Amino acid sequence: MESTLIAGIAMAEALQNRLPGLENMWLWVTFLGDPKNLFIFFFPAAYYASRRLGISVLWITFITEWLNLIFKWFLFGHRPFWWVHESGYSSQTPIQVHQFPSSCETGPGSPSGHCMVTGAALWPVMTAISSQVASRSHSPWVRAIPSLAYCTFLLAVGLSRVFLLAHFPHQVLAGLISGAALGWLMAPRVPMERELSFYGLTALALMLGASLMYWTLFTLGLDLSWSVSLAFKWCERPEWVRLDSRPFASLSRDSGAALGLGIALHSPCYAQIRRAHLGNGQKIACFMLAMGLLAILEWLGHPPQISLFYIFNFLKYTLWPCLVLALVPWLVHTFSAQEAPPIRSS
Repeated sequence: MESTLIAGIAMAEALQNRLPGLENMWLWVTFLGDPKNLFIFFFPAAYYASRRLGISVLWITFITEWLNLIFKWFLFGHRPFWWVHESGYSSQTPIQVHQFPSSCETGPGSPSGHCMVTGAALWPVMTAISSQVASRSHSPWVRAIPSLAYCTFLLAVGLSRVFLLAHFPHQVLAGLISGAALGWLMAPRVPMERELSFYGLTALALMLGASLMYWTLFTLGLDLSWSVSLAFKWCERPEWVRLDSRPFASLSRDSGAALGLGIALHSPCYAQIRRAHLGNGQKIACFMLAMGLLAILEWLGHPPQISLFYIFNFLKYTLWPCLVLALVPWLVHTFSAQEAPPIRSS
């Protein structure tokens, strides 16, 4: 295993030093592949394109991110930015690698969440686009474009994670394979508009299941916070260690999104919009308004205390599906109806 880790460091060094001028590109790619962006950008974009597609993206995102958390707890994967120091490799071998603000994540490294969660959540998007292309073109080369774009984007995300010293190549590969497999398995089985109790129980199962697993392993003598202490120990700047990279931050996000999805689907606003048909202009307006409201939520910041942050994160991601699915479309539809000129009878 040590030879695999050393080869991963050599690959990161090559990406950082032998491909000059690509730093901003890798930083932008890793930002796009962040699982958090699946909630705040890809989910509303997919939903306003297709109601079923948006719900699929959201459901697969929070289920896969929860599974990624569980896998990381059991696999105990090191991250390159601390392994080079903790193992003593950097003192034995001269290497030229450096950290970035996105390097200092606090959870274990295997498998890569960027690759696993993003790969799974974008699978239904890729298949939906592929079916649209296939219905309009008989050329096998044109039909292959969505699949090729999907694979290219995920490969770029994986390389960016290696570049940043956030993951080793084998962790990226594990994330890519598991993400594509989960996307393929889950996309046809996404529950659509179940009872509110179903989503409430799903949120409760995510929260209690992970918490029970954590405390069971802790009772057995396994310190699941080992990666947090290593991140603080070896990150070049303390401010680079973000609260939202902690394992329980993703858990609060996932359970909140599950509950928010159920509340949104059973709200009066959604029931009214469900019967209406929004035009393309209205859908674009919905997306822009949703992004504006998100900017306000981000501007509010978050509490510095870790326990209050988890509560705030849970409430924020409970609110977000309600805004995207119900409140924003209802507002756009209501104001559009008021602004429409009355039809005069001749």
